[in-house]
Amino acid sequence: MRSAFEAWAQRDGHIVRRREDKPDEYLVFETQRRWVIWQAALAHGKSATPTPAKPAGVKAVGKESAGEPVRASAPQQMAPDESAVRNRVLNEVLDAFSELDDSAGIEGVLKVIQGLKKKQKAMAEAKSEG
Repeated sequence: MRSAFEAWAQRDGHIVRRREDKPDEYLVFETQRRWVIWQAALAHGKSATPTPAKPAGVKAVGKESAGEPVRASAPQQMAPDESAVRNRVLNEVLDAFSELDDSAGIEGVLKVIQGLKKKQKAMAEAKSEG
């Protein structure tokens, strides 16, 4: 996940050099801010889309069982409805973060993430009730 973010960030012109004292953080604040947003978008999107079930008989790569061959699952094609959900979630996250001003800092990012989590929880509760 981090390598995908760094590839995207470099293409977008951001410096992806990490801090020596804290290797999990980026040296440049704006890159660190985008990393937090990236993680929030992925977490928000994972819980909003149902995970597809594995086809019967397909085992995870790297797991060995008693004499059975291990097969890799084929890359799954994204269903049109799943694509629509992902686009909706991405737009929702981008809209939430676009309301931040430049002085909000990481605290503002965390506040937006908490707001998205509350909204998601309320939607899940409403769905389970109805």
